[in-house]
Amino acid sequence: MKLASLSRSLLRTVTVVALALTATACATNPADPGAKDAAYQVNDPLEIPNRFVFAANEAVDVLALRPAAEVYVGVVPDPVRDAIHNFIDNLMGPLYIANNLLQGNVDGATNATGRFMTNTILGVGGIADVASQAGIPHAPEDFGQTLAVWGLGDGPYLVLPLLGPSNVRDAVGYGVDTVGDPVRIWAYAHHGQGLMYTRAGVGAVDRRSEVLKSVDDLRRNSLDFYATVRSLHQQQRQAEIENRKGPATPDFPDYTSTPKP
Repeated sequence: MKLASLSRSLLRTVTVVALALTATACATNPADPGAKDAAYQVNDPLEIPNRFVFAANEAVDVLALRPAAEVYVGVVPDPVRDAIHNFIDNLMGPLYIANNLLQGNVDGATNATGRFMTNTILGVGGIADVASQAGIPHAPEDFGQTLAVWGLGDGPYLVLPLLGPSNVRDAVGYGVDTVGDPVRIWAYAHHGQGLMYTRAGVGAVDRRSEVLKSVDDLRRNSLDFYATVRSLHQQQRQAEIENRKGPATPDFPDYTSTPKP
């Protein structure tokens, strides 16, 4: 009962924020087309607090997450890491299906359903990515993308504690995905909160381990690492919304790809 009440309350709040977000996005975009493009690419009125949060995230990464990822890569064999990555991603399958349906993307929902069923049944619960071997592509969809498809503007750029680059729309979408996450609902209904913390921690280390060298190179070659990450994130996010391939650079810092417990 408490979970259902919380879900309804959050969804009502999301509706209000989403409606306000459309007005905010329109109000902050200039009329001149060239200036409008520049504003879209940056749109960072909260740059000072964002840089503070970014610095805090960097400290967490340098002191804890990156060393943990290095140990993970050094100790855990590649096949085991692949199995862990596949299993964590497969748990997100129901959310990918739901967001495709909310976007009216029947083909995407069919593809996501096929991946989830194939990997769950033939891939032993998602440990093996049989679907990719069978030619079923991986195309994650979240509620932030759904809001974008519905026509909501992204709003100001945000850097979230531990979660990294985002914006107002995607932060709202993250909240909805968190509440709607079936694994989270099951875990809380069966007093399995420890499972959520374990998934979040392992998922963060797994994701960070995949971009160790790329992030090091990006840090070393960037005159302003904050501005570089902001630009790359906005390009990649737009590519995800349009279902096209983004720039060949790491989406960083994004410390967890699974909903927060």
